[in-house]
Amino acid sequence: MSLDKDQVRQIATLARLKLGDDEYAESVEKLSRIVDFVDHLSEADTSGVIPMAHPLDIAQRLRPDVVTEPNDRDRYQENAASVSDGLYLVPKVIE
Repeated sequence: MSLDKDQVRQIATLARLKLGDDEYAESVEKLSRIVDFVDHLSEADTSGVIPMAHPLDIAQRLRPDVVTEPNDRDRYQENAASVSDGLYLVPKVIE
């Protein structure tokens, strides 16, 4: 699939790129080669390939899920203007 100048102009607009008139021909050629390569990759038979989340066969090390900080909510809320049932109360801002 080859791209035309209008498609590249639309891509440049979406990507917030400002291309000069002389840059469009080169951009059309380069982007067309990229699209052709992706089309070529889609022809590969992947029916027997198991999807994976990572290219290496390793497990992610996770830290233990333990509480390390004390619950100081009541102490923090002493400075609040208005609190109810552990929640900060704020004035309504939408009318």
